Amino acid sequence: MRELPRFRAAVRTWAAGGRDAPAAAAVAREQAGAALTAVVLVEGVSDQVALEALARRRHRDLVGEGVCVLPIGGAMSARRFLGILGPLSVEVRGLCDEGEERYFRRSLEEQAGVNGGLTRSAMETLGFFVCVADLEDELIRALGVAGVERVLAAEKDLARFRMFQNQPAQRGRPAERQLRRFLGTTSGRKARYARVLVDALEPDRIPRPLDRVLATV
Repeated sequence: MRELPRFRAAVRTWAAGGRDAPAAAAVAREQAGAALTAVVLVEGVSDQVALEALARRRHRDLVGEGVCVLPIGGAMSARRFLGILGPLSVEVRGLCDEGEERYFRRSLEEQAGVNGGLTRSAMETLGFFVCVADLEDELIRALGVAGVERVLAAEKDLARFRMFQNQPAQRGRPAERQLRRFLGTTSGRKARYARVLVDALEPDRIPRPLDRVLATV
């Protein structure tokens, strides 16, 4: 489906409200009624990049399959996007960080008409998966500190990371936490490393949330 960027833009404009929302809603409904089959809601661009990188590794063409990975700009927007997409004729799945899980849970509970009690396992049956503590943490655990440092070296960033480790605020912290913080210190770095870290993983070391959410679409 070549219209995925148009669908993403329309849904975001619709979710934002305002005078352009009705026209954007019409575009989104039109696209959803065409070749779009599923939407995966993610918090940010790095999550989108990681999922699309994993799909490529598995020789899947998400665009051709009509699967749209949609960053929503943070988990607090989950309720709005689920409310918009729920009535459309597409499957809706999701991926979020552990600290933001409550926003997705409450939104799913509202859709289901229940007042609490939706467990993480129940969320997974609906196609919504949680990264512990977040995507970067999952990838660092999967590769190990040495593995991530090999990727940093290949990307010409290991010297920068060593300098970062030597900063007073970082001294004495576990290397895993240093790496996680380092990946988020520069604009665009999280998205860049989402791709290269996924590409570096052994097939049997794919983080479960990434693996399972992709398997549902």
